[in-house]
Amino acid sequence: MSTQTRTPESAGKTGFQLPKWAGSFGFQIIAALIVGLALGLLAKYTGSTKESPNGLGATLQTIGSSYISLLQTAVVPLIFTAVVSSISNLRQVSNAAKLAWNTLLWFAITSLIAVLIGIGLGVLLQPGANTGITQQAKYSGKSGDWWSFLIGLFPKNFLGLGASSTVTEGANAATTVSTSVSFNVLQILVIAIAVGVAALKVGKAAEPFLNLNASALAVIQKVLWWIIRIAPLGTVGLIGNAVAVYGWDTIGALGKFTLAIYAGLVLVLFVVYPVLIRTHGLSVKQYFSGVWPAVQLAFVSRSSIGTLPLTQRVTERSLGVPRSYASFAVPLGATTKMDGCAAIYPAISAIFVAQFFGIQLDFSQYLLIVLVSVLGSAATAGTTGAVVMLTLTLSTLGLPLAGVGLLLAIDPILDMGRTAVNVAGQALVPTIVSKRQGILDQALYNAPRNGTPFVDDDADSTFAGPAAVAGGTEWPDAERELADAKA
Repeated sequence: MSTQTRTPESAGKTGFQLPKWAGSFGFQIIAALIVGLALGLLAKYTGSTKESPNGLGATLQTIGSSYISLLQTAVVPLIFTAVVSSISNLRQVSNAAKLAWNTLLWFAITSLIAVLIGIGLGVLLQPGANTGITQQAKYSGKSGDWWSFLIGLFPKNFLGLGASSTVTEGANAATTVSTSVSFNVLQILVIAIAVGVAALKVGKAAEPFLNLNASALAVIQKVLWWIIRIAPLGTVGLIGNAVAVYGWDTIGALGKFTLAIYAGLVLVLFVVYPVLIRTHGLSVKQYFSGVWPAVQLAFVSRSSIGTLPLTQRVTERSLGVPRSYASFAVPLGATTKMDGCAAIYPAISAIFVAQFFGIQLDFSQYLLIVLVSVLGSAATAGTTGAVVMLTLTLSTLGLPLAGVGLLLAIDPILDMGRTAVNVAGQALVPTIVSKRQGILDQALYNAPRNGTPFVDDDADSTFAGPAAVAGGTEWPDAERELADAKA
């Protein structure tokens, strides 16, 4: 008669148990990508189009757009409270001014490298030559210019919100007025910086306000964690809709351009960033295993701001950046650090437009591309992102804005890769600066990745390392494993 010994880990567990890897966020995202791709192809080949989607296509579109709407809902309060909190947290850092300067310097250095790669690929691959695409009507969407960028820095109201109304003439002389509310991220950033600096100057009298702001930030982040946890569901809708609407035919029409963009993104993410990591004596494997959950979410959500809570968490918990510094650098990076959208993309796109219209660029114009990309990336925060950054670049170079219309069809496909690189860079720079300044927790950086970034515990708001987390998480196990290895 045989007996079965039950280990403490298996005590109380009955029935079928999923493998540990199946519950990880990374596996869920990858599985959702595969499911979304399959459903998108099914919808496309059963007749679903952008103008008249079938049942499956409409379902995917609704799921994807609803998930993005959830992320966007929390953007305004998240940016304001996160930036105010990050500035107030600089009180805890002895060399705050030096850290801030080094952060901006490395933002510029990595952007410079990225834009040079973009220019090199544009010149080498010639994405705008012999495309076989006919010229389209003049682009009439939003455009960017330096004067509008400067004017846009000044908020029109405290919340940086704007409203626009559209009047539609319907049947039987019926008139419909629809009003939509939009927000300017750059203006919100300016307001938050001003309020944060003012709170620091006020001193003790501002403590109640800063405590309230910290509490509001904690609540907002909790809501965002709930939204992020359903990212696999949103991924199915977003990827499925992208495939059903755009498919491979649209990408094929601009195949060389798409190849050039993704080649640039791959070079920056998997060559430039690892070289910088190794140059600073850090493990490339640990960097990627730590930042990967945020990169995955950025790829499917196409939102650096929506990914901000996860980016900050992995930067602190996986990469070992002190919270007092990470809470300043990561929110700042989420609004101004865009190697994908503001460096690689506008550089290659500007060269594409010049080649498409048969315009020869000279050395001074290439220098202007570099200047716009390094100094103008903040413009992407206050407008609609990479498209307006592109129009800003084209306007500065004097190139036809009609070229923007050629590229809009595949912009969602490109935006996934661009945003992933943006987020990876937003976590990279604080890591490098922390290492250079001697404040990086290398024991935490090198700790085994056995846990999950999704930790619900009361200690989260005062997190000081894996050992500070309450029960119910695997991060303390990783800390113990590291201690055992050292012993």
